Amino acid sequence: MTKKNHYVEEGFRKRKNRFITVTFLLAVFVLMLSIAMLYLGNTRYSLSVIVRVLMGEQIQGASFSIRTLRYPRMLAGIMAGMAFGMAGSTFQTMLRNPLASPDIIGITSGSSVAAVFFILVLEVNTTVASIASILAGLLVACLIYVLSRGASFSGGKMILIGIGIQAMLNAVISYLLLRANQYDVPAALRWLSGSLNGIQSKDMAGLFWTVWIFGGLLFLLGRQLKILELGEHSAITLGLRTDQTRVLLVMCAVFLIAVATSVTGPISFVAFLSGPIAGWLAGKGISTILPAGLTGAVMVLLADIIGQYAFDTRFPVGIITGILGAPYLIYLLIRMNKSGGAA
Repeated sequence: MTKKNHYVEEGFRKRKNRFITVTFLLAVFVLMLSIAMLYLGNTRYSLSVIVRVLMGEQIQGASFSIRTLRYPRMLAGIMAGMAFGMAGSTFQTMLRNPLASPDIIGITSGSSVAAVFFILVLEVNTTVASIASILAGLLVACLIYVLSRGASFSGGKMILIGIGIQAMLNAVISYLLLRANQYDVPAALRWLSGSLNGIQSKDMAGLFWTVWIFGGLLFLLGRQLKILELGEHSAITLGLRTDQTRVLLVMCAVFLIAVATSVTGPISFVAFLSGPIAGWLAGKGISTILPAGLTGAVMVLLADIIGQYAFDTRFPVGIITGILGAPYLIYLLIRMNKSGGAA
């Protein structure tokens, strides 16, 4: 083995070890926050009681609080956080731009418009509104992709088109809120802020399987995603079918975003922040899909705990993540402006 090959192999081993360590620590952090969410509340139960309830034992008071209220909320935080994190990292890596997040380029707004329309105008149940928000998210993603395709795919064009569509969809949401019955508006606003309140176990099945199936596909496509990050010409030279791979990646990411949004509402900036944080922690050279998903879960769980217990007033999780994410967006825009548009 030559000296150069030795250094290359040693570097890869260090990156792999760092990736494994960071992923393990993030998983441990998710577990700790999950336990905290099951523990915290008006009544605090011991760990042994929590375990007994989760194992199916009926304990007066504790069974309802833990199994009906806290457990679905905790599970929704994990699954939604992972969905937003993995989808955001996929778009940012594929388009090679930190601004290419689903909540920046309009996909989340597409789901939101449909949900708000069905809640305020048609006044249907949440199940129908959830299905409509999923279909709308897919439709908006397809529209953005088709408009940005042209003669050849352009990530920059896709981002600009997405930002334009997002502005239009946000205007539609504002119009619907202004025209709606004032008694229906608070429910829509709570959903739009991104919240884990009121989530029940029956709401979780679709999100749970979506994360496992489409999140698993994104994880398996991690190598192809890293090749796409090299650029269109390099990816084609390496034998990658760029169009087919990109469509598959987009569809997986959009399903994750649309289903998560239909359950929790658009939790601000989780998709936007998870990828960069995971990349900073895990390093470069290996796909950060899984660390980004775990980072998203940490963000949602931690923000929900802060929103529920750190202030006199309880705030939805999306308010807290919005407060955390807005300064980073401003910093990123300033940095890109100084560097002439480069992230």
